[in-house]
Amino acid sequence: MKSDSLNQYAVSPLLSLMIAGAMLMASSASAEAQTVSEPQPHQLTRAEVMHELEELEAAGYNPSMGDDGSYPADIQAAEAKVAAMHRAESAAAMSARQSGQMVGTH
Repeated sequence: MKSDSLNQYAVSPLLSLMIAGAMLMASSASAEAQTVSEPQPHQLTRAEVMHELEELEAAGYNPSMGDDGSYPADIQAAEAKVAAMHRAESAAAMSARQSGQMVGTH
C-alpha cells in the first residue's frame, strides 16, 4: 500500500511536467506558424529610394535645408502631394482601362 502512494507522488509531477512540455511545444509551434505565414516586408532598393527622393523634391521638399524648424511639416506636405499625385495617376489608369473595356464591348 505504501508503494502505491509513493508511486502516485512520483507519477503526478512527471505527468504534469509532460503535459506542460507538450503544451509549450504546441504553443511555440503555433507562434512559429503565425510568424512564418506573414509576408516579409519589401526591402527598398537604392533606385526606389532615389526615385522617392526625386518625387519629394519635385513636390517641394528640399533635403539640403536640414532641420530649419519646419522639418517634419515640409516633408509631410511633400509626401501628401506625392500621394495625391499617385492617387490621380492610379484613377486615370483605372479610368483608361474601364474606357478601353467599354469600347471593346460595343
